[in-house]
Amino acid sequence: ANYEKMKDTLQKEVEHHFRPEFLNRVDDTIVFRALTRQDLQTIVDYELAKVFKRLTEHGLKLELTDQAKEFLIDKGYNPEFGARPLRRAIEHYIEDTLAEAILQGKFKTKKLIKISVQDEEH
Repeated sequence: ANYEKMKDTLQKEVEHHFRPEFLNRVDDTIVFRALTRQDLQTIVDYELAKVFKRLTEHGLKLELTDQAKEFLIDKGYNPEFGARPLRRAIEHYIEDTLAEAILQGKFKTKKLIKISVQDEEH
């Protein structure tokens, strides 16, 4: 019911702003709800699973604390752009940092890498 009400309100706004000639070319209108914190956690887990898989291929296992995942959500979510920046946050804070450490040989004797948050400023 709430979805239908929101869709009707949106449809009226769209009809108010656009000409019928344009609207006749639109097949359907889809209204998306705002992402919840749980949605964002699911997205982070999904994106991290890809990183975990790549590291497993190199004999490494990665673990992130819940606080580290929350940090990624805080740094990577923007209500205006949705979850798209989350991917960039994971690349910046996790993948790039790990790649540099691996190239420097910091994990040669380690099989498990645990990531937590020490300084939330960066």
